[in-house]
Amino acid sequence: MSLPIISAQQRMAERKGVKLLMLGKSGIGKTTRLRDLDPSTTLFIDIEAGDLSVADWPGDTIRPASWPECRDLFVYLAGPDRSLPPEAAFSVAHYEHVVGQFGDVAQIDRYATFFVDSITQMSRLCFTWCKSQPGAISDRSGKPDLRAAYGLLGQEMVGALTHLQHARGKNVVFVAILDERLDDYNRRVFEPQIEGSKTGLQMPGIVDEVVTLAEIKAEDGSAYRAFVTHTVNPYGFPAKDRSGRLDLLEPPHLGALIAKCAGASAAPASAATPTHIESQE
Repeated sequence: MSLPIISAQQRMAERKGVKLLMLGKSGIGKTTRLRDLDPSTTLFIDIEAGDLSVADWPGDTIRPASWPECRDLFVYLAGPDRSLPPEAAFSVAHYEHVVGQFGDVAQIDRYATFFVDSITQMSRLCFTWCKSQPGAISDRSGKPDLRAAYGLLGQEMVGALTHLQHARGKNVVFVAILDERLDDYNRRVFEPQIEGSKTGLQMPGIVDEVVTLAEIKAEDGSAYRAFVTHTVNPYGFPAKDRSGRLDLLEPPHLGALIAKCAGASAAPASAATPTHIESQE
């Protein structure tokens, strides 16, 4: 058996998936960006159950309604982690059990992108489940132990998001609401609206790209939407571009943004000009 080295030619020939976190205030139009993606190759993971703005989008949708359903879906989409013991979530045993329920994984081969809306709601489902686990009940008093529940929440969320991020050759878009608050020095601070602190802190390191869909003021006083993509930006929004291919402000076309991150063809002309703010999400 030889050392399993992957040559540069093999690595560059592999289909690369972009893992992206899209943030934005409620109502800015995050869910509507689903319309930018090819419906024939996109799976809409609708955890919010709030698809009114994309009700006529002609693609496939799946709606996990609990944390165990989310975990089952993620292991089905991304495959097993062979380093985990059989009793662990995302293990080979877990994967085989889920395949027995859902059927042959070949049925998801046609999807190039998973659009997860949203991890804000997913964290709430996870926290509800965590509070019901034996580890979140105090041995001494028999009462709920919120500190233990939050600790379990961080482990579960980071583990699940990291696992789906490892879906080879697939684009994964995570959507989350962006909160704004003032810190102790009266400065504006933006952070993802996610239960607990661990997930929000670690999420930027899990994905390749972090972009904020925001309202930008033009020099003439008009407003338009754009993706803020650079960590150092004059707006203070959270952002990160691991690809190194994005400008500070990118047109609000998700399909074009993913293609540019992956080094594919340039954005379509229709996506190259700023558009007015949409109120629907």
